[in-house]
Amino acid sequence: MDADVIIIGSGMGGATLAAALAPSGQRILIVERGERLPDSPEARDPAAIFQRGHFRPAEIWHDAAGAPFNPGNYAFVGGNTKFYGAVLLRYRAEDFRPLAHMGGTTPGWPIGYDDLEPFYTQAEQLYRVRGDTAGDPTEPPRSAPFPFPAIPDEPDIAALRAAFAAQGLHPSSLPLGVDIDRWLARAPTTWDAFPDTTGAKSDAESCGLAAALKHPNVTLVTGTRVSRILAEGRRATGVQVHGPQGPRTLRAPTLCLCAGAVMSSALLLASASDEHPAGLANRSDQVGRNFMNHNLTAMIAFNPLRRNRSVYEKTIQFNDFYLTGGPRGEPLGNIQMLGRITGPILAGESGLPLWLSTYLAERSIHIMAMSEDLPDPQSRVLWKNGGVVLDWRRTNVEAHDLLVSRLRQAMRRAGWPLVLSKGFPKSKPSHQCGTARMGAEPSTSVVDSDLKAHDLDNLYIADASVLPTSAAVNPSLTVAALALRLGRHLAARRP
Repeated sequence: MDADVIIIGSGMGGATLAAALAPSGQRILIVERGERLPDSPEARDPAAIFQRGHFRPAEIWHDAAGAPFNPGNYAFVGGNTKFYGAVLLRYRAEDFRPLAHMGGTTPGWPIGYDDLEPFYTQAEQLYRVRGDTAGDPTEPPRSAPFPFPAIPDEPDIAALRAAFAAQGLHPSSLPLGVDIDRWLARAPTTWDAFPDTTGAKSDAESCGLAAALKHPNVTLVTGTRVSRILAEGRRATGVQVHGPQGPRTLRAPTLCLCAGAVMSSALLLASASDEHPAGLANRSDQVGRNFMNHNLTAMIAFNPLRRNRSVYEKTIQFNDFYLTGGPRGEPLGNIQMLGRITGPILAGESGLPLWLSTYLAERSIHIMAMSEDLPDPQSRVLWKNGGVVLDWRRTNVEAHDLLVSRLRQAMRRAGWPLVLSKGFPKSKPSHQCGTARMGAEPSTSVVDSDLKAHDLDNLYIADASVLPTSAAVNPSLTVAALALRLGRHLAARRP
């Protein structure tokens, strides 16, 4: 055996699981297809990131119609968290129960918020979350405060917070995993969509993986892609990999798949065999199904007579419409700041000339509406001709449009009269989840409440693919909490 536990992927799920398991003494091997991301001038160059796509992977997926596109998923040690906005929100307690939305009713989870709460607290400690519970009417019960105080608002964002409050809204501080002084010491930019190359952002590499690798029983191999999971009967027997040492098979008594919602399901489907013709762990035909990706709209609220002097901007949210707001009281979603959009960023995202983008960016506030995408079995990831096919079918669009309308009205009342908005395209990895859903019933889910595949006795999945619902908040902290919970389970049942 090459290890006691093989973890596929070093993103939020894999790195956190490794951190949880490391003290058990088990030999842990983390297999990562990417390499560590070195520091470079491009790391804080908005033109390199947003216009030239310097860090984008050389990878092509296809949509349901066969059209190719370059996905925004990153293949580095730490996964997509290297570029994430570092928002580390808990799901609300209500998100774990069935909820009636304008677009349908969510199924609920096989576990409740109380089951996950202790692990949310551990995850906030591990990822050094900065936050403040004051002001949020949807804040769930917690057993401990945030480990660090909230990142302070810049003056123009403090003014926006006050303007929201004057409207009767309840703005609150975003829980963030950023050492703001250390981040700004490298360069005066926001962190949202910028790569973390100095450890100032609480990403999977800087926190989870760093904690795991302090233990001599944990090994990380990079530049090594898993092409197939092998299985006989009810046991996964190994993984076929291609790396610097060429093709080989790695074996361990326990395998943990943590490659992300798209790549984990794609790998299970690519592992089809005579014994598992529909793909591994797929007797239910649910692998790849129920893909969710949040309904997201970015908004630029413009006033030619005002300047936005902020550097990072991304510190506040409001959840007044999170659990209500629809025509019959249905949930609408979360409102939160985007990272500061500058001229080069806007030019790269919009195609506008740099001079016009700079003019607009300097006189606008940048904010986002996020609504729940409901699970739909026909919204799915497929594996065809050796590649990923993404057939994403958006749901709950009417609720999202209503939330965007409410936000547009709030921004105008706050003194930003011209509001431009744009939905996120399929090429942005806006919180992908759901393709190997957790559930009590093997016929309608892929893993059980302990994240073990129903069909296999030693295969576990710990990433966003297991989320039964997308809720309407960033999923990173929930993925981390689930991984910590799985770590405790696996440590207790050491082979």
